[in-house]
Amino acid sequence: MSGLYPLRLSVTAKPLVFGGHALARRLGKSGIPDWSVAETWECSDVPGAKSAVVNGPLAGRSLRQVVTEHPAELMGAGWSGDRFPVLTKFIDASGTLPVHLHADDEAARRLEGQSNGKTEAWHILEAAPGATALCGVKKGVTSDRLRAALEAQDFDAVLRRLPVRAGETVYVPGGTPHSFGPDTLVYEIEQTSDIQQHAMRWNMEDGSPVGDAEFAANLDMLMRQADLASRPDFTPGLRIPVGDGVERVFLCAGPYFALERWRAAAEEPLRHSFATAQILSNAGAPVRVRTGGWSEELGRAETLLVPASCGDVEIGGPADVLFGYLPDLDRDVRGPLLDAGFPRRLIDSLGPAGGGAPGRAGRGP
Repeated sequence: MSGLYPLRLSVTAKPLVFGGHALARRLGKSGIPDWSVAETWECSDVPGAKSAVVNGPLAGRSLRQVVTEHPAELMGAGWSGDRFPVLTKFIDASGTLPVHLHADDEAARRLEGQSNGKTEAWHILEAAPGATALCGVKKGVTSDRLRAALEAQDFDAVLRRLPVRAGETVYVPGGTPHSFGPDTLVYEIEQTSDIQQHAMRWNMEDGSPVGDAEFAANLDMLMRQADLASRPDFTPGLRIPVGDGVERVFLCAGPYFALERWRAAAEEPLRHSFATAQILSNAGAPVRVRTGGWSEELGRAETLLVPASCGDVEIGGPADVLFGYLPDLDRDVRGPLLDAGFPRRLIDSLGPAGGGAPGRAGRGP
């Protein structure tokens, strides 16, 4: 191992109105406040919610400092950038999230003065029977009809309602109107951004009402960013056996991030090699993580940022963990899946893994 080591990061807990107590009581996450928590930001370089290292010699340094001072060691050879590019969260949608969207890169630069937008993906950890999500505009809906329905808060008239099942994942390009909940637990991975536009008459921070003038301005901006052609669907992912009792599932993949879920039985440790930083989040019981001479337990719903320079990890079974990362799509996604015999059409179902940025056709006015 180099001078970098697996980093434990500070977590930001968000007390938004749709949250509850499921992250602690159902996922077993510790160290969060004993009030209603909607989100925990596990790995974040977003201003106002930046993670900081809490273990080892780098304790106290921000994630921004680490990525600036150790770019190749953390991110891998050839990477350049001014911040850590991937954000991950656990989300407790005990209630229903507001209908909202996030700008894509082009709209973020043109309309919001931001360097990038926020494409995201939701991996469903738990969902009650009959749980649903709103995701994308129904085919044939015009901008005028969408605006009128949002004004009337008649979301089902214009937005697609999809069934939500544990274990499935949806890749949500920037510009896609969406919502999920209630009774849903999600692991979310996305571009590093907190940019968003809401279509609700209440504030998600405290439930207070949004006045008419503010609501109209919010809808004006939302409509300028809405992609009427984006209609993503949930997928079960693509599964590859990697040993006796060990499976690897590619959940989503695109130019901004990829997410995998690995499971291992008690008899077989999980071994994963990589060339880019890995956000390792535990979706199951506590596990022992080893890389080089470093070894520690990773508790329930805890996260480690494993630098590229570590090169590999071993996790003792039984294990159920998530790996999120900024991919080289050929090396990290297409190559393994093509070698396993998956056709390109299935690989592309994970997101725009075929290359390029998400489509932007059909944008609102």
